Amino acid sequence: MTARLTDEQRSLRDAVRELAGERIAPRAAAIDADAEFPWDVVELLRSHDVLALPFPEEHGGLGSDLLTLCLAIEELSRVCATSGLILAVHELGGLPLVMAGTQDQKARWLPGLAAGEVLAAFALTEAGAGSDAAAIRTRAARDGDGWRIDGSKRFISHGNVAGLVAVFAQTDSHPEAIKAYRHLTCFYVEKEMSGFSTARLEHKMGIRGSPTAELSFAGVRVPDENRIGEPGEGWRIAMRTFERSRPGIAAQAVGIAQGALDVAVRYARERQQFGRPVGELQMVAAMLADMATRTEAARQLLYTACAEIEAGNHPARWAAMCKLFAGDTAMAVTTDAVQVLGGYGYITEYPVERMMRDAKITQLYEGTQQIQRLIIARDLLAHQAS
Repeated sequence: MTARLTDEQRSLRDAVRELAGERIAPRAAAIDADAEFPWDVVELLRSHDVLALPFPEEHGGLGSDLLTLCLAIEELSRVCATSGLILAVHELGGLPLVMAGTQDQKARWLPGLAAGEVLAAFALTEAGAGSDAAAIRTRAARDGDGWRIDGSKRFISHGNVAGLVAVFAQTDSHPEAIKAYRHLTCFYVEKEMSGFSTARLEHKMGIRGSPTAELSFAGVRVPDENRIGEPGEGWRIAMRTFERSRPGIAAQAVGIAQGALDVAVRYARERQQFGRPVGELQMVAAMLADMATRTEAARQLLYTACAEIEAGNHPARWAAMCKLFAGDTAMAVTTDAVQVLGGYGYITEYPVERMMRDAKITQLYEGTQQIQRLIIARDLLAHQAS
């Protein structure tokens, strides 16, 4: 499992595992039950420089590579998917700036993001535009030396707690423009800007401590200095972002699966039925074996994907493959974990029912599993398999 990891990566993984086990695991059930954003976990991650991992050293970050970042997300998600998502969304929201921002923009915002003083979020999805980005209706019109944004975004993770939100809006004057995705532009909207508000928060099945917001933009005036890239480059920026953020969701899924497997193995070792541990019953033992195999396969695919993405080898395909497989694995393994625990798995005394609820979202956000399959197939058809 550790063959591809450097000594530094193993040290980071072990440190985050210890931090998560000692400080976050005892809070996980309450975070889920209260459905409130855990600012104490944010402070914990900030004080240990975990939120600095995705950002370059020259701006106060740790400049970690993709695999190192995913190791941290995996270990946090092993005990609490909501806590793992804090880091994953922070990276997602900051990626447009890291990849396409000017030096002035980076100097302006990255130190606060790296220090964890400001959280970032990513706002692409709308009520009528999920997988179909060409259907986006949020618009940014020229307004003097800046822009005026009108519209709304939905299903935005951390949209109400982030201080800096990457917002994608149409900047073409014709709402039915051909190939409308070519007219998307990325802007950073700051929390205090007039006209920017949270319309509502969603009530969710899982990751209940992570707020999912509907955001409203009513004539929000954004200076041109907040535009990332050139007008019309938003689609390219968003797709490049997903190439590096989807592995983070795969890491969350692997962590959830591993956490559920850990609980199931402990229970199967301790629970006595028919005069022996249930783990010695052939059908239960077979389930545990399959769960472990699937989890390790998802982990190794994720680690390989990180290396291939860093090398620039079909990054869209590898990002889609690791998210697809890990998400499906998390759902299968957590469902089996509930089965191994039987009636105890269905009640909140044990964490596997929460893990099963949390696992489902990894098959949905940052592109559904069906979209991931389309991405993989299209890349295969466009290039010789390699």
